Amino acid sequence: MPGEVIDRPNPQPSPSNLPDDVLSLAVKIEKKPLPEDAVTSLKEFRRAACYIAAAMIFLKDNSLLERDLTFEDVKPRLLGHWGTCPGLILVYSHLNYLVRKHDMDMIYVVGPGHGAPAILASLWLEGSMARFYPEFSRDRKGLHQLITKFSVTGGPPSHINAETPGSIHEGGELGYALGVSFGAVMDKPDLVVTCIVGDGEAETGPTATAWHSYKYIDPKESGAVIPIVHVNGFKISERTIYGCMDDKELAALFTGYGYQPRFVEDIHDIDTDLGNSLEWALSEIRRIQKAAREGKPIMKPRWPVIIMRTPKGWGGPKKVDGEFIEGSFHSHQVPLMKAKSDPQHLKDLQGWLKSYTPEELFKKDGSPIEQILDIIPENDNKKLGQLKETYDPYVDLKVPDWTKLAVEKGGEESSMQLCGKLMDKAFQENPQSLRMFSPDELESNKLGAVFDHTNRNFQWDEFSNGRGGRVIEILSEHCCQAFMQGYTLTGRTALFPSYESFLGIIHTMMVQYAKFGKMAQETSWRQPIGSLNYLETSTWTRQEHNGFSHQNPSFIGAVLNLKPKAARVYLPPDANCFLSTLAHCLRSKTYINLMVGSKQPSPVFLSPKEAEDHCRAGASIWEFASVDKGLDPDVVLVGIGAELTYEVIKAAELLREMAPALRVRVVNVTDLMVLGTEGTHPHALNNQDFDALFTSDKPIHFNYHGYASELKGLLFERPQIQRITVESYREEGSTTTPFDMMLLNHVSRYNVMEYALRGGAKSNEKVETEMVSLLADIKHRVQKTRDYIMAEGQDPADTYDMPRLEGMKIGGGGGGVMYEG
Repeated sequence: MPGEVIDRPNPQPSPSNLPDDVLSLAVKIEKKPLPEDAVTSLKEFRRAACYIAAAMIFLKDNSLLERDLTFEDVKPRLLGHWGTCPGLILVYSHLNYLVRKHDMDMIYVVGPGHGAPAILASLWLEGSMARFYPEFSRDRKGLHQLITKFSVTGGPPSHINAETPGSIHEGGELGYALGVSFGAVMDKPDLVVTCIVGDGEAETGPTATAWHSYKYIDPKESGAVIPIVHVNGFKISERTIYGCMDDKELAALFTGYGYQPRFVEDIHDIDTDLGNSLEWALSEIRRIQKAAREGKPIMKPRWPVIIMRTPKGWGGPKKVDGEFIEGSFHSHQVPLMKAKSDPQHLKDLQGWLKSYTPEELFKKDGSPIEQILDIIPENDNKKLGQLKETYDPYVDLKVPDWTKLAVEKGGEESSMQLCGKLMDKAFQENPQSLRMFSPDELESNKLGAVFDHTNRNFQWDEFSNGRGGRVIEILSEHCCQAFMQGYTLTGRTALFPSYESFLGIIHTMMVQYAKFGKMAQETSWRQPIGSLNYLETSTWTRQEHNGFSHQNPSFIGAVLNLKPKAARVYLPPDANCFLSTLAHCLRSKTYINLMVGSKQPSPVFLSPKEAEDHCRAGASIWEFASVDKGLDPDVVLVGIGAELTYEVIKAAELLREMAPALRVRVVNVTDLMVLGTEGTHPHALNNQDFDALFTSDKPIHFNYHGYASELKGLLFERPQIQRITVESYREEGSTTTPFDMMLLNHVSRYNVMEYALRGGAKSNEKVETEMVSLLADIKHRVQKTRDYIMAEGQDPADTYDMPRLEGMKIGGGGGGVMYEG
């Protein structure tokens, strides 16, 4: 069956059944003529940028078309996306004019990141490419380099990324541009971000929710976003939803979102239409901001949105091989795929490129003519490719002294409650450069102390409107992630706390951001920025309220797969360690930090000084839980994760009574990256240090919070890997008791004891002779515990008593307290 056949270019949407008066919702403005010289400059800029963009896709020589094209002038691999480029260039030209006219700070966020030729061409014309890449100088040589090196090895890639001046958005995966834009303007009162959202991207879930982002923007403290929905009607091979919606439907939709929609669709006088519409949008923004900043805020202000209809592939070939190109999906990528081998395609390419009359747009030295430069901002620092907020924006964070919140070891404390207190102090010390983005889980995650001196920042809620709150809670992980990215990339710092099981929703967003970060660090001109900070709690070990659906530690593996320069995964074993870790992450730069921990009160094993030393090392022998302080062990037991470590400690305590001849060393790992093979990560222990912790030849058993495959991947190339055993989350769960979860996943103290006995028996004859009877005893204890849980619906009362080990202050019995809620 044939695919979709377009029988005419640029087909209009079918009429809707909405009443005609719905169109009154769309904004009508007086279209004042633009100055004639401005119109000329806008058109010349577009012609030049469109020529360069098209040439970048096709040409490997003859970059200024000074002779007829030959097959030899065409690149062997034609890569790039033409269809979106004319629309992106149209907007770029008018943003130049707007910035120059108002001397304002603006960032251009491009959702259709595959339109890199458009942005690179515009950046070359304004001189930003030359500033950051001298080889792309604004002359004949630089233009030739840009055109011929695009999308070839060693040249600019086909998508907008961190190598693109002015970019704060990785343009590969669609859906996030709008949310990133709103994050960027938070706490930046003078910044305007123009975000162009393609009508393909508009079909994504993250974008659909991000239209609500203005409800979290306080115009008193923050800047504004001018969203432009670019409706060119087509995706890769089909029409778009928005392209099939008429003006009445789109006006109703965006009015419902809370916007004032303005349609830009006068193709025959597009400069007057778009120029006046952008002026209107800016004036509306200033009106809303002025009211808020003068103490007369507008409740539920209606912010501007521009809906721009232009043909896909506008200005390109009209028809090729009997197919419509301009105004159809056939223009999405390369309109003339056979230009390297087909004479007609080559002839059509030459005709297309000549239609821009490059000889009129570039001087003999290859530089652009003066009329083009006349609309570009005169101040380099105001150019879209050179705004400091996009490449050197970092604001130093004042991180409070966490030791003032530390607790004595030997008691019980909720790590999350203390983290909430630390964030409360951090908010007070950083009122315009620190935020928290959370999917409506702060109270559940016991982080409520953050509200001691701040509020939520939800502007449509009368109870949090206009209060300068540092916390945004929205039940969209995509929005939380996008806000955090935009906020961080423009120099500030944020924390994203979440239920463990749902961070996976933004897995690929985080990966896309990490790619941006990797490339940013490889440039010579982008400066370090704050880290992305994830706080993962309400973990699988204590999800008895919610059951199996809320048990998923897979985000750990997502971070582990990142480049070693970026990936950081921490599983602090107690509250003091968590405070130390959080303070470190807030101070850090350029990392993806993942902190995993319990929200329930749990034992505090280490003093503040011990916790600081332990976190600095990343792993250490816990002498108080080991036999003879860990000297000459028969077996090494390792806990990774708060509850998993507790089970290891309880196993060590029970083994002292049950098998006093067994020599146990207990190790805790708080920085997961120390386990990686020597040289694979900056934190990875060398083999000598690894052996110092884990011995060179004794059995090692890991009780690990995440999935076993993650740990095995880290440990794979360590010497004598065969001596290592791992138990971890086994994808077993339900609504059951906390200790039953440990049993179901083979990470309980009894499972640890079995591994310890079997491992110790390999070198300790006394343990070997007693092993069978000891294992039978353990099996009996497991069955007795399970019977009790089935009969009583709770864990035995002494299950969570504080371990009574030498070197630990004795606290009160747990009695299950640490696992409530």
